[in-house]
Amino acid sequence: MMFEYIESLLQYGLKTGLINEEEKVYSRNLILDLLREDGFEACEPIENVELAEILKVLTDEAVKRGLIADSGENRDIFDTKLMNCLTPRPSEVRRRFARIYAESPKAATDWFYRFSGDTNYIRRDRIIKDRKWTVDSEYGEIDITINLSKPEKDPRDIAAAGKAKSSAYPKCQLCAENEGYAGRIGHPARANHRLIPLDLSDDSFFFQYSPYVYYNEHCIVFNRDHVPMAINGRAFTRLLEFTEKFPHYFIGSNADLPIVGGSILSHDHFQGGHYTFAMERAEIEEYFKLEGFADIECGIVKWPMSVIRIRGEKPERLRELAVRILEKWRGYSDETAMIFAETNGEPHNTITPIARRRGELFELDLCLRNNLTTEQFPMGLYHPHPERHHIKKENIGLIEVMGLAVLPARLDRELSLLEELIADGQDLRQNAETEKHAEWAEGFAERLKGKPREEIRSVLEQEVGKVFVSVLEDAGVYKRDESGKAAFRRFIKTI
Repeated sequence: MMFEYIESLLQYGLKTGLINEEEKVYSRNLILDLLREDGFEACEPIENVELAEILKVLTDEAVKRGLIADSGENRDIFDTKLMNCLTPRPSEVRRRFARIYAESPKAATDWFYRFSGDTNYIRRDRIIKDRKWTVDSEYGEIDITINLSKPEKDPRDIAAAGKAKSSAYPKCQLCAENEGYAGRIGHPARANHRLIPLDLSDDSFFFQYSPYVYYNEHCIVFNRDHVPMAINGRAFTRLLEFTEKFPHYFIGSNADLPIVGGSILSHDHFQGGHYTFAMERAEIEEYFKLEGFADIECGIVKWPMSVIRIRGEKPERLRELAVRILEKWRGYSDETAMIFAETNGEPHNTITPIARRRGELFELDLCLRNNLTTEQFPMGLYHPHPERHHIKKENIGLIEVMGLAVLPARLDRELSLLEELIADGQDLRQNAETEKHAEWAEGFAERLKGKPREEIRSVLEQEVGKVFVSVLEDAGVYKRDESGKAAFRRFIKTI
């Protein structure tokens, strides 16, 4: 049976083009070595078997033989090694990408995205588990996703990590040293990971896809060197250069300060992809002119966060204006609007930038951010407020700024419990997992009592979406009322 599954894995490699007939025996021997098997019995591959099942069976065999411990991370490390037996060497991948790119940038990214899934670096069987829906709002259609593709921590792995010798290699999960890295408890397996080199602003970067794919062709572009993130003129140049190289992709950066930044501030990187977010569809609701930039169209976007959009034919002119806006914002304070450039020497103002193409025009969205904390809001004044933490309490990073909620996996179970309790008319405060949602859900639970579960689920999803829109409004430094709009205009006048 094991040999049949090995043949099935080889057949998968041939079908996807990861290997060719000349490499079949070589790849088989690599797999046999991983399984500590000296011999082989000729057999036929199993018909119509999914990759996930093939890898599970072969990994089960490794556990049975005592080759690996039976835990989530150990299993991931082993099945990634299996896939690496089929995955071409980095130089071969790069040559093929360059060859296709010379014909068409889109064809090149299409191929590399498919390749990243075929190698199981993007685990398609996990991605499809993510729960996704959309919600209509005054700002357009908002995307909601509950992330279920990241595997939960296995208690055995947590215990093992506590005993393991610490390592600073790779320095983080973005570093180039992850390419081909076998992985360890506490650091994901990357044996089948491949990178595409890019030059941006005369600096060395790499292009890859996110293994968790929050949206279509979710890519990451990161600095070859492990250097901190920084929003500055060079960052704007790199973003715009990327859109010249890949005009079908948007690209953006998390902010470079805690609270309003992303999860990895220690490594300079951007995120992009082939997807249209609600913020891109949002229109300018108030245009303005800036002295010296008559060739640039400028405006305030109708969006829950505070976004300036600039658009023009010449990327260098956009960069020049973006730097001017950033410099003005870095030093800007308006006490009446609770905006302080710094307190006690700690800077608060920065920008989340997003670049894209609109035909022959280049476009930058500059989302103004501020990480001020107060006694009332110790996690951040412009951060999800406490009454919304039952849905979202994590930082609002680039992806959320653009209108896609990435919500924690716990919500999948909690919303299912809410459905059940609401349908039965039970007290939501009697369950530890739903008590945190009670004050919110009781507002609509009574009218849903006894309704079909599908209807309850639909209402819950829409109400979650409304909370996320409020979260974005919390994160906006200028509120959407007349006072906030007037304060926004005061800043615009200083540019």
